[in-house]
Amino acid sequence: MSRWLKRALIGTGIGVGVVAIGVFIYAWYLYGSIKDTAKAVYEPIPSQEPYISKDPDVQPRGGDHVSNITDQHPFSVAILGVDQREHDVGRSDSIIVLAVNPVKNSILMFNIPRDTRTEIVGHGTVDKINHAYAFGGVEMSKQTIENFLDYPIDYYIKINMEGFAKLIDLMGGVEVQNPFSFDYGGRTFEKGPLKLNGNDTLLYSRMRYDDPRGDFGRNTRQRDVLVQVMKESLSFTNVMQVQTLLNQLGSSVKTNITFDEMKTFMADYRTELNHIDTVEVSGTGQTINGIWYYIVSDQEKTRIHQLMKDQMQQSTGGV
Repeated sequence: MSRWLKRALIGTGIGVGVVAIGVFIYAWYLYGSIKDTAKAVYEPIPSQEPYISKDPDVQPRGGDHVSNITDQHPFSVAILGVDQREHDVGRSDSIIVLAVNPVKNSILMFNIPRDTRTEIVGHGTVDKINHAYAFGGVEMSKQTIENFLDYPIDYYIKINMEGFAKLIDLMGGVEVQNPFSFDYGGRTFEKGPLKLNGNDTLLYSRMRYDDPRGDFGRNTRQRDVLVQVMKESLSFTNVMQVQTLLNQLGSSVKTNITFDEMKTFMADYRTELNHIDTVEVSGTGQTINGIWYYIVSDQEKTRIHQLMKDQMQQSTGGV
């Protein structure tokens, strides 16, 4: 072999090696950046004990996090949309529960109306369920939701309204099918398909007094928006997209989902979830001591509990 050819091959090998090392370092940098940002939104509930259901068929779970989230185990999530103001901890303006079962390729989704009258666990009172956040933050909210459903909640995601608007804008807006025209917050929302930016999405999902279905209509619009957000976010495959998303939402979102669990969801779960079932929590309005509440009967609570139980059923028979 000639001397110049040897030199060329050695030079090429060194060049490829340098490029490979550079790619590795860059990939590791991106990984580290995302990991650091994910840590910023991670907020565990250290004092939270696993919820023990009164239903003997439901296994205790829902402590700090799910220890066996691999192998496509089903899991539950409470999403708290928090309306925070200056010098005020705020209230959970919306409460949406997801029961995710990759084996069934489905998600069960429902709102718990914020005016629902229930025991506030750890506070010793019976009040509107959205007051649990004002009294005891995420921990009391989670415990109260679990008690109301008699079913454990594995994860929570807390997002304030400003952060939600940022998320919508990062995604380039959301498309919704508006069932009727209405005016709210200085904006007119025409009937039919709409493309909404972040601020308009907040207005669209908040209006309830002019909705013929009241809170039910409002809840339906919130779920429709969340479905679109979930579909868009699950389509993120680019590392930089994920990093940008987390960086923008770092101060607006808190969750007890770890970085490793995020990776598991992205790698093993998202392609399996192609069907979302939405249900309503039925009840009646009642004024007690001058305050309006949403009253959910024991029979309705049992129905929702059973829906959760059926959705979370594993192939082995455990829940």
